[in-house]
Amino acid sequence: MLTIEMGFAPLEIADRLGHESVKTTLDTYSHLYPNKDQQLADQLNQFRRAVPPAEENP
Repeated sequence: MLTIEMGFAPLEIADRLGHESVKTTLDTYSHLYPNKDQQLADQLNQFRRAVPPAEENP
């Protein structure tokens, strides 16, 4: 589904499709999310490396 590949959240997709619950959307389209967890982890790791650690106050 194009909206998933474009990065829209399941809740936004559910609303757009008129599903009563986001569960319906996830039950129907979850097979299209196989790599989304790894992509999220990769993006968080990139962010963590890009942000300098906060200085500790003595």
